Amino acid sequence: MVNVIKKVPVPEVPLDRLLLPFTRFRQIQAGSGILLLACVAAALVWVNSPWGHTYAELWETELSFGFGKYALAKSLLHWINDGLMAVFFFVVGLEIKREMLAGELASPRRAAFPVIAALGGMLVPALLYIALNGSSGAAHGWGIPMATDIAFALGVLSLVRSPATAMLTLFLTALAIADDLGAVVVVAAFYTSDISWVSLAVGGGFLAVMVVANRSGVRHPVAYALLGIGLWVAFLESGIHPTIAGVLAAMTIPASRRIDTKEFLKRAEGHLKKFERAEGHKAAAKQVEAIQALQSTTQEATSPLHRLEDQMHPWVAYAIMPVFALANAGVVLTGNFGDTITNSAAVGVIVGLVVGKPLGIVVFSWLAVRLGLARMPSGTTWWGVIGIGCIGGIGFTMSLFITGLAFDDAALTQAAKVGILVASVASATIGLVVLRMVGRSAARKVS
Repeated sequence: MVNVIKKVPVPEVPLDRLLLPFTRFRQIQAGSGILLLACVAAALVWVNSPWGHTYAELWETELSFGFGKYALAKSLLHWINDGLMAVFFFVVGLEIKREMLAGELASPRRAAFPVIAALGGMLVPALLYIALNGSSGAAHGWGIPMATDIAFALGVLSLVRSPATAMLTLFLTALAIADDLGAVVVVAAFYTSDISWVSLAVGGGFLAVMVVANRSGVRHPVAYALLGIGLWVAFLESGIHPTIAGVLAAMTIPASRRIDTKEFLKRAEGHLKKFERAEGHKAAAKQVEAIQALQSTTQEATSPLHRLEDQMHPWVAYAIMPVFALANAGVVLTGNFGDTITNSAAVGVIVGLVVGKPLGIVVFSWLAVRLGLARMPSGTTWWGVIGIGCIGGIGFTMSLFITGLAFDDAALTQAAKVGILVASVASATIGLVVLRMVGRSAARKVS
């Protein structure tokens, strides 16, 4: 794969070292946001062109994997939404686990502010949607405006250049990951079909074996990949959405290192000395041997969780999410667009994302600080929180995903998708204006 991510140099300033993982994460997600936008535009142009019929025909193409009665046959759209998105959720699960072990969600004190903000950013949009659709056939879509698309949100934040951006990135990342965890719970609890307890028990068996493998010291990713596929198939047959299997599988990936920092430095120094002392006609072979030993030591000094997250992020950001966007963002804008945009489902989504998201995030954050439940992160202002709340209304990827689970009716699906697109554009625009105001204010204070 071509490395499209510019390497971030290791900084010398301690604070910059602390922010380095977030800097690289933001770089990947920001670039993904641009690609996502291009795929959304491509889907809209394609489905509204004279060749629009080929859009639906392509995604309805049936693909079969397996043999005989053990074959799984589904449309290409289902393979994307049930299969590729399970990989997306797997990476989300890795992020959640990392943050809960050693990140912004690692301690109650550090996690309180973004978690409470995320809770408000989920509850208020859902309540506003229910208030507008509670007695209609669109009521089941209440989960659609609850989600934040971190790729698009970080892409918008990357357009702001100010001293406050680094701390706002930390807040947005933690908030979005807590938001993702909430979305996982909502999908698992409320957007599932009839449950097959036998298949669920089989899935539980695969999950138990993965937990045992973790406790037994198994660290090779192939073992977890094979067991994870079994877990995914079991959940696919159980009635619980198979993407949940991705999150559960991620929780079993080992997060510990085989050797600590001190031992790594000692071994690495020895390998480098061997590389330096290599002489004679066998020098090249000895240097290759030293490099391979150093690579092996480096692997032992990093956890499988961190390695997998680092390796899979580019694939998710630059392949899976764009393909999902291309397959799901095709909204027909011809015909009576006025009826579509005024449909209660579209109105509920727009109000939920554009109004409910910032309102929930800001009010719940303020209450958390006021009641002494959390402390605002240093370097963050209330205007910054308002700006993050506004771009939190960009719900694209997860909102489209939940739309597909919530509605079988084509008209409601169409209306919800239009609402998501309109709300995401409005939220991005408003958020960008607010954050640029925050940036200018912070720049004046620094100067």
